[in-house]
Amino acid sequence: MTDRHQAGMNVRREVLGDEHVDRALAGTTEFTAPFQEYITQAAWGSVWTRPGLDRRTRSCITLALLTALRCEDELAMHVRAAVQNGLSPEEIAEVLLHTAVYAGVPAANSAFGVANRTLGELGEPAARRREPEQDPG
Repeated sequence: MTDRHQAGMNVRREVLGDEHVDRALAGTTEFTAPFQEYITQAAWGSVWTRPGLDRRTRSCITLALLTALRCEDELAMHVRAAVQNGLSPEEIAEVLLHTAVYAGVPAANSAFGVANRTLGELGEPAARRREPEQDPG
């Protein structure tokens, strides 16, 4: 195991959680092993370990890009990672709203749905339904 792989595995576990990483690794086959090695070394070991951006900023960028590229399958995982990296539900909503302007409303609409379900699973109050406002008159 290389230093880059070990550093990548450490960051991957810190950001995504042991449960997710263990599940991904347990599902590795001979066919998918090269891809698991690649993402651990390249994404997590070479990029997420760089000092130029903090993890909160990297999470914001990741959420925006996954939204823009319509990668809904990856989005829930990175909403969880964003919370782990210190983003509040309100900040996540701001990232998605900002992305809507540049990547399109349909992409952001899908992302809001995924993020809201994921935040609800995490027990975040912001994901609860709002009560209708009462007419004071």
